[in-house]
Amino acid sequence: MNDWDAFSAALAAALRLVWLVPVLPLFAAVLIALLLLAARGCGDSGERLSAALASGTLLGALVVLAVVDLAALLGVAPGHLVAADWLRIGRVPVRVSFALDAYSLPAATLIALVAWITVRFSTRYLHREAGFSRFFLGLALFAGGMLLIALSGNAVMTFVGWELAGFSSWLLVGYAWERPAATASAQFVFVTNRVGDAGFLLGIGLAVWSAGTLEWAWLAGDGTMATVTARLLAAGFVLAALVKSAQLPFTPWITRALEGPTPSSAIFYGSLMVHAGVYLLCRMQDLLLMVPDLLLVIALIGLSTAFYAALCASVQSDVKSALIYPTLAQVGLMLVFCGLGLFWIAALHAGLHAAWRVVQFLLAPAWLNLARRPARPVPRWLAGRRWLYTAALQRLWIENLVYSLLIRPTLALGRDLQAFDAQFIDPLIGTPVDDSHPSRSVVAGGLPHRPGLAGWALTAVARRLEDVEGQLLMSGDGALERVLRRTAGYAGTVEALLEQPRYLMLMVMATFAVIL
Repeated sequence: MNDWDAFSAALAAALRLVWLVPVLPLFAAVLIALLLLAARGCGDSGERLSAALASGTLLGALVVLAVVDLAALLGVAPGHLVAADWLRIGRVPVRVSFALDAYSLPAATLIALVAWITVRFSTRYLHREAGFSRFFLGLALFAGGMLLIALSGNAVMTFVGWELAGFSSWLLVGYAWERPAATASAQFVFVTNRVGDAGFLLGIGLAVWSAGTLEWAWLAGDGTMATVTARLLAAGFVLAALVKSAQLPFTPWITRALEGPTPSSAIFYGSLMVHAGVYLLCRMQDLLLMVPDLLLVIALIGLSTAFYAALCASVQSDVKSALIYPTLAQVGLMLVFCGLGLFWIAALHAGLHAAWRVVQFLLAPAWLNLARRPARPVPRWLAGRRWLYTAALQRLWIENLVYSLLIRPTLALGRDLQAFDAQFIDPLIGTPVDDSHPSRSVVAGGLPHRPGLAGWALTAVARRLEDVEGQLLMSGDGALERVLRRTAGYAGTVEALLEQPRYLMLMVMATFAVIL
């Protein structure tokens, strides 16, 4: 064996270490969490340790990626690497697989580099902040999730990274948890992104049912998949991509997410996560090319978002908003390229744009001196149209619309479920009742509660037998009346919840889903 063959064999063996790329930052997140639990993540020494863990693991991921990139350039790396079997969904295997192609490797390298630079920047920027280690925990989680999105060879592993990135986003948007605006924005971001997660899960389910595989490389099959099936399969993933990249009508969540610290705004929304939807579309391009009508919808949504963002950008007065709307406009143009089938141009555009935006966002604090300067004048074409200028200032009222149609019903559903738990589930499992809570007064009832379902059941049976013996058989009334009254109360609670308009709409949507 000559030197070249030995070198190629060594590179091929090193490819098996690609799993370290997403695992290293996730390992750092676990260690930082343990430090916080042990109360050792505070003070200057705790800061240095947290920053060193995040920075060192990301640098290690970069080194591994450099080796994998070299193997790919030399033609040693396969495009799709299967490491092991993970689990099965029915007869469909879910593998630990990695995509090592012209889309995934540049994206992963850029993600690791940007994350490492942001960590180094944040070490000084957040020095002696109260939540320093908590911030680096979220940053490490995010880096691991994004690297998993870029390198995953199948939809399930991508979804795991998708959720890690979303959770860390929620964690850092609410970084200043003592501020009501930050917690409200984190809640808004979290609820909106669950819509995209539902679409992603729908796509996974349809892939199992129709394609018989979850691997991105084989999802489109041999091209014989029925058009209707391909359209439904692709639609779920497209919905996830539109939400994650904050395209219309899901745009408002990204402006709310700017409540987080500047470094998280840079890496999440200005540079990396906002492009995750574009990357997902590029990853499933073979499937999308089978449904030209869906490509047209993607292009129209991207074009609409670009015009909307350009209009809103012309009237922004704060630095972050003045940066995020041009970012949305550029991402909208990337979706236009995807809709035209020019996926490689969209990917190239995303990489160059991400590198440029992270620099702009990290420099945003240095532009605060511009606040003393007079605001830039309104463009002439907009100044003469007051109705359009007002609409731009109000961001076309889309945020209010999303809050009314999505956020408020979701929060109301949560309150209804909490009330249902308090009035029905808690008494059933024997949870102690708080009589002072208004939602629990219905079930006060007088029964002594015991821990767990078994204890409650034994106590309830004993009480009922005693009631039957002491009241029903002797006096002819009492126990039976109370049982019937309580049953009626439970039924009334369920009926009152189901009479809410949101549940009626849910049943209508379910009916249409069954019919279709």
